[in-house]
Amino acid sequence: MSNKVKYGLSNVHIHPVKSESTSAVTYDSAFKLPGAVSLSLDPSGDSNSFFADDIPYYSEFSNNGYSVDFEVAMLNEDFETKILGYVKDTNGAIIENVNAISTAFAMSFEFKGDKKRTRHVLYYCKASRPKTESNTVEEKTKVSTDKLKFDALPHPVTGNIKAKLMQDQEGYETFHTKPYEKAGD
Repeated sequence: MSNKVKYGLSNVHIHPVKSESTSAVTYDSAFKLPGAVSLSLDPSGDSNSFFADDIPYYSEFSNNGYSVDFEVAMLNEDFETKILGYVKDTNGAIIENVNAISTAFAMSFEFKGDKKRTRHVLYYCKASRPKTESNTVEEKTKVSTDKLKFDALPHPVTGNIKAKLMQDQEGYETFHTKPYEKAGD
């Protein structure tokens, strides 16, 4: 039985790309990114129409993945160092440098539903630096968050962009261990 509605966002895991070549992408060990607030995936791509007989005679649509807006309570040290390329010095300071090189990653996460939870993975993501803000404390504490924009791109080898599995399906229990791999063919 499938869900009629989806809600919630939890269990965000990041899978850094360890190495990539023209024939394979391998991922490093996943780490959890707690504090997920919101996630929005906007399709990226263009349409191209050919007109004949005074009508759109042929149309094609490109699929360039998604433009993603992700809000989290606070990015953790793992994300800053393993993905954004920040450096941790011997005093424990996290340093952003102009020459920092970011790492591609896969991102898995979970939505609740009225019947079953659904786990999703974005296979190949590239992140920009996060937007960070905070405010003075007034009568009530206003919690500030980190906002991250990134692109969920087609996997450079398989072309896969995302996958999802519902609770009780094969591979669901190990979904956050490593990015899900397509079964059969």
